[in-house]
Amino acid sequence: MSSDLRKKTLGVIHASHITIKAMEPYIKQYIPQVQIMHLCDDTIQRDNIKAGPGVIPKVNYFKFAQYAHNLEEAGVDLILLACSTFNYAAELGRPLVDTPIAQIDRPMMEKAVRTGKKIGMLATLVTTVPSSERLLDIAAAEAGVEIERKTVLCSEAFEAYSKGDIELHNKILMEAIDELSDEVDCIVMAQLSMSALAPYLKETRVPVYNSGETCFIKVREILEGR
Repeated sequence: MSSDLRKKTLGVIHASHITIKAMEPYIKQYIPQVQIMHLCDDTIQRDNIKAGPGVIPKVNYFKFAQYAHNLEEAGVDLILLACSTFNYAAELGRPLVDTPIAQIDRPMMEKAVRTGKKIGMLATLVTTVPSSERLLDIAAAEAGVEIERKTVLCSEAFEAYSKGDIELHNKILMEAIDELSDEVDCIVMAQLSMSALAPYLKETRVPVYNSGETCFIKVREILEGR
């Protein structure tokens, strides 16, 4: 029997306010009874972008550890890192607090490596690419499978999303998905903001996974104690 989720609290650490709005539909769909505590620090994403692809300022890891400690003191049952760019922070943070820590992209990557050997990755933010590729490789290694990955960066889609032009964002990504589908068994979308595309992905030629759906299914399972 599942636990009463009304008594559960999820603490979410955001590196950008964009992810707060992006995850709202999934919270409502999968964990509507759960209390949510958001901690957002836009300077994390700003400084990650300034540092360039593959470089994470050490202070951002420190900030994550501090915020995780704050949420633990507040009594949350689970901490979720909502940023893809410095997903390694979740691994560094786990030994520092007793509260379980989840990372938003991990369930999606695990599902992808179970789907096929040729995996496409779509990203809209260049700084996300190295960390997302790393996480996909880790998921494959832990599953004991060898994969081939093909990454496509659509920076113009992120620019459109940031300006509120969701229609253009979706159009750019749908075209990229259609082209990438010729070469892969499935596709992962490397950022939560890309989940805006989810309603249009029901008839794609290969499965396309987004971190919103896969993550919050997993979050519910964890909070239910499964």
